[in-house]
Amino acid sequence: MSKSLALPFQTAKQLAAAIRKKKIGCLELLDLYLKRVEAHNPELNAIIASDVDGARKRAKAADKAVKAGKKLGALHGVPMTIKESYDVAGYPTTFGDPAFKDNIPKTNSLVAQRMIDAGVTLFGKTNVPLNLADWQSYNEVYGSTNNPWDLSRTPGGSSGGSGAALAAGLTGIEAGSDIGASIRNPAHYCGVFGHKPTYGVVSYKGHSRGGVALGDITVVGPLARGAEDLEIAMDVIAGPDEIDGRGWKLSLPRAKKKKLRDFKVGVLLSDPNAEVDQSVQDELQKLAAFLAKNKTKVSDKARPAIDTTELNDVFVRLLRAATSGRNTDEAYEQALAEARTFAPEDRSYYAQMQRGNSLPHRTWLQLNEKRHRMRLAWEAYFQEYDLMLCPVAVTAAFPHDQKGLRHLRTIVVNNKKVPVVDQIFWAGYAGLSYLPASVAPIGQSKEGLPIGVQIIGRQYDDYTCIQFAKLLEQEYRGFVPPPAYV
Repeated sequence: MSKSLALPFQTAKQLAAAIRKKKIGCLELLDLYLKRVEAHNPELNAIIASDVDGARKRAKAADKAVKAGKKLGALHGVPMTIKESYDVAGYPTTFGDPAFKDNIPKTNSLVAQRMIDAGVTLFGKTNVPLNLADWQSYNEVYGSTNNPWDLSRTPGGSSGGSGAALAAGLTGIEAGSDIGASIRNPAHYCGVFGHKPTYGVVSYKGHSRGGVALGDITVVGPLARGAEDLEIAMDVIAGPDEIDGRGWKLSLPRAKKKKLRDFKVGVLLSDPNAEVDQSVQDELQKLAAFLAKNKTKVSDKARPAIDTTELNDVFVRLLRAATSGRNTDEAYEQALAEARTFAPEDRSYYAQMQRGNSLPHRTWLQLNEKRHRMRLAWEAYFQEYDLMLCPVAVTAAFPHDQKGLRHLRTIVVNNKKVPVVDQIFWAGYAGLSYLPASVAPIGQSKEGLPIGVQIIGRQYDDYTCIQFAKLLEQEYRGFVPPPAYV
C-alpha cells in the first residue's frame, strides 16, 4: 500500500532498493531527509542530537561502494536515527537526565553497530522521557516532543522521538526499546509499525547508560513505516553478543502462513483492569469483521487461562522491581516505608509501584513462579491459536500533561477520567511472559488520530507477528503520513 507514497515516506526497503538501482544517491537521500529535519523538526523536537558532517562523509563513502559494485548491506544508504538511550560513539546518552548530559560513549551499542554494518547512514538521535519512564517524551535536557498528527498531543514514549520522526518523514528507520510498551505505544500513537521482540533475542549491549546486565522484561527492537522493514531489521539485529555467541546461535522460526485465511486468531477488545475507549474498540472490531470476511478464523472468546487481575498485579511489581536498581537510597527507603502502610487489598498503581520498588528477593521469586505459570498458559493457548489481537493502549494519543507526578495524572476513557498509568496492563499482557508483539496501524479516531493493533505471538514467533502485520499492510491498511508533513 505504501508504494505510491512520496520518497521521504517510503519504507527502508524501498529506499535501499532505489539506491541499489541507482535511482537516487546515498548523499542525495540523506540531504533530502536533512532538509526535512531543518523544516519540520523545530516544531516536533523529535531529533535532539545529530552529526551532519559525519553522516555526509559516511553517505559519500556509501555512494562510492555502490559505484564500485561492492556487495551492499540490506539497508545500504538508508538514513537512520536511533533512540537517545542507545550508545552511539560521539553522541550523548543521557536518558533525559541532566546529571548525565556529559555522558559521551566511545563505542556503539550492538544494535547501532549491526544497523551500521547493514549499511544505514546513522545521522541523529531521537527524544525520550526522563529515565525512559513515560508515555510522553519530554525531559530537562532536550525539552518536549510533539505528535506530528497533533502538536498538542504526545507522540508516546519512551521511544516517542522515534515514532514522531518516522511518521513525519524525517528518517528512514528507527530502533527503540520496550519494557512498558515503549516501542508499541509510540507506534500506535504515531501511526507507524513497531516490533517488541521476544525477550532476550536482541542483545541489549550498549543500551543501559553504563550498565552491562540485561534487566527483566525489557527488550530492544525496530520501528518503521512498513512491516517488512521490521523483518529486515530483525534479521540484522537479532542474535547473541560475542560472549553468548560462542555457545548458542539464534534460530527464530520463519512464518509458515502466507495468507490471512491461514491464521487462527483471538481478538480481545478490552479488560476490566484497563477499560479501552470505544474509539479504539471500534477499530479493532472493524478489523475483526474484515478478517472474518477474509476467512481468517477469528474468536472473540479464546483466551489464555490467566486471571488478568493477577497478571496485572505480577507485571506491575516485577516491572517496578526491574527498574528499581537506578533509584536512590532515599527513594528505596521511602518505597520500603510506604509499602508497609498499604492495605493488602490496595492494588492501586502507586501501591504496586512502591511494593515493586522495594521488592524482597523472596517475593520476586514467588512472583516469578506465577509468571512462568502464565507462560505455560499462553503456550497452551498457542497450541490452538496463532496470535492474539488486542489494544496497544486505552486511547489514541492524549494531550500533553507534564504537571505533577505521573501516577496522579488522568486521561479520559469513555467520558470518564481514569489514571493514565492503569493502561500499563496492555504492555504487560505480552511483556510479562516474554512474548513478541508487533503493532500495525489499523485506523483513526474521529479526531483523525492513528489507532494501532497489538499482534501478540508465541514466544520466538516474532516473524509470525510481523507476517500478520505485513498482510494487514497489504490488504487492510498501511502507513498514512500525517497531512501537515506531506
